[in-house]
Amino acid sequence: MVGNDIVDIREAKKYSNWQRPRFLEKLFTSEEQQLIHDSPSPFLMVWRLWTMKESAYKLYTQTSPSRFYSPRAFQCTIENSKAIVCYEDFQCNVKTKLTSLYILSEARLSVNKMTYDVVLFHDKNPKIQSELLKSRLLEMVSKLYNTNRPNLNFKKCKYGIPKVIYNSEIIHVSMTHHGNFGAIAL
Repeated sequence: MVGNDIVDIREAKKYSNWQRPRFLEKLFTSEEQQLIHDSPSPFLMVWRLWTMKESAYKLYTQTSPSRFYSPRAFQCTIENSKAIVCYEDFQCNVKTKLTSLYILSEARLSVNKMTYDVVLFHDKNPKIQSELLKSRLLEMVSKLYNTNRPNLNFKKCKYGIPKVIYNSEIIHVSMTHHGNFGAIAL
């Protein structure tokens, strides 16, 4: 199982005001706020922590299907290159890739390498972006399973959690998009 999240850095700079009153307090624990304030780039740390929380939430909802909004309850810990997110009795490992264009995080139950594919969008329409991501995802799964795309069935459960079904096997996947970027993981 995997959860992922991406933030387009240019889009976040343009449209988000993370320094507005109470923004940090609503989303981040006091320890996370300290990480942000101590960071050489508070802006990047805000969005790194956000992608960690969101990717962990997506993973959690695969293990316990539900839909809720409680970002502060997903608590991030970063020590050297190791990152962990905890929510109640749930814990996962998170890896993050930071580039000059985007921040991408992947959450897994065990330590694993990232398996992402990043997509650069040329169209701002979210529906077109979602269809392109779905197409790339099915292409990725068909190569991995050495099968034709018509043998794959893409579905979302009632909570919007995506999965691919192949020969009765459920393949857990995650998709994300923000601004000009999207990413898939399996």
